[in-house]
Amino acid sequence: MSWKDTAEPLLTRMPSVARPEGHVPFKRKLGWTAGVLVLFFFLRNINLYGLSGTGGSSAFGRFSSILATQQGSIMQLGIGPIVTASIVLQLLGGADLLGLDTQNNPRDQILYQGLQKVLVLVMIVLTGFPMVFAAEFLPAESVMGLPTGAVKWLMFAQIAVGGVLILYMDEVISKWGVGSGIGLFIVAGVSQSLVGGLISIPQISGNWGFIPYWTGAIFGIVDIPSPLTARGMGQLLFHTSGQNYIGLIAILTTVSIFVIVVYAESVRVEIPLSHARVKGARGRFPVKLIYASVLPMILVRALQMNIQFMGRLLNSQLGGLPAWLGAYENGQAVSGLFYYLAPIQSPQEWAWFVFGGQITQDVWQILIRIGVDLTFMIIGGAIFAVFWVETTDMGPEATAQQIQNSGMQIPGFRQSPGVLEKVLGRYIPQVTVIGGALVGLLAVMANMLGTVGGVTGTGLLLTVSITYKLYEEIAEEQLMEMHPMMRQMFG
Repeated sequence: MSWKDTAEPLLTRMPSVARPEGHVPFKRKLGWTAGVLVLFFFLRNINLYGLSGTGGSSAFGRFSSILATQQGSIMQLGIGPIVTASIVLQLLGGADLLGLDTQNNPRDQILYQGLQKVLVLVMIVLTGFPMVFAAEFLPAESVMGLPTGAVKWLMFAQIAVGGVLILYMDEVISKWGVGSGIGLFIVAGVSQSLVGGLISIPQISGNWGFIPYWTGAIFGIVDIPSPLTARGMGQLLFHTSGQNYIGLIAILTTVSIFVIVVYAESVRVEIPLSHARVKGARGRFPVKLIYASVLPMILVRALQMNIQFMGRLLNSQLGGLPAWLGAYENGQAVSGLFYYLAPIQSPQEWAWFVFGGQITQDVWQILIRIGVDLTFMIIGGAIFAVFWVETTDMGPEATAQQIQNSGMQIPGFRQSPGVLEKVLGRYIPQVTVIGGALVGLLAVMANMLGTVGGVTGTGLLLTVSITYKLYEEIAEEQLMEMHPMMRQMFG
């Protein structure tokens, strides 16, 4: 008896959102999407009952924006458990340890979805339990007369409910809404930080009164130091004179990421197609440069986040780690293995020639960390892009079968899935690796140079890419509404 036969009773009984029986009108899809997003923002602003404060900065640090988390709220875990469960399934599926045929076997598809839900529940416990019981959260002194231990269990229950809610909110959008729930939650979290970084107006002492953050680039240019030394130029570009301004480099980096991602999304190899039975019906199958999308970057960053979370947890529980593993200050590794494995998040962490005494590490330590981060993101981006393509039925074999089922074929070639697979195999594997590595490089460079609102480079890449794909999907949905025959042709 295989594991599938043993686990089938549990996996097939996992609660799920029913699929629509027929076509869902576009306006109804928008309604479901808007409703879930409103609920998401509502839950992000509900603080945990019984919480008096946190034991430090956010448990996820600057990963919070791309994981759609909110410290101290019901959305404390965000999409973290879903992403971590996806990593586990990606690795197990890539090693062919599951033995599930999710492309052709409906039973295996149900088992895969049920297994994913079970893993998400496990990750909710494994992630949320240490946050609450490892002194991350400080319970209120008196909550309904309950002892401290009971209050912590109450907070953990709220976090667990939030993790389950976001799992099914994602499923509602995937089946009844527009786009992907995970993608929309990421866009919502990053956009909130991005817009806040642009329009927040802190009070500045002096005659100027209230000055928006973005004016820092303008005032920095006006106040050019004389003589202009290398450090003075660095301070001008990064605007290190105060925390209330955005540096010119951050603005240029943010704009450049938008331009590069939109351009990369438009770079593609288009394979001509024609319908085998409808004369004159032609189309093209685009193999984009970023074929696997930017979503695999979530998996790479989540893997880094879990490594850092484990180091921080071990340090707090053991009262310190061996020197070779890492020393911690204010919850962040400043030396050792966990320091080298930590992703660079801002110019203040590597630009020793600008920030001087603010950086305590030696130059060789900083260079090693940069090299590790680049290697991890470029190679990891390529590997997870390949896993993503294979597990989401975007590989040559699955795509060829989908084109065959739609009645399309490549003009001048025999109508056969094998022929289609051979042609697609010339482009998809190579483009997947190149696109994944490119996205990893862009994410690291954006982090190193800084962005508006302090969002991570990965978060900015995800936001631009997901928004662009959402625009394409909305345009496709409108086309299907205008021409029902198109909907029948493409299923």
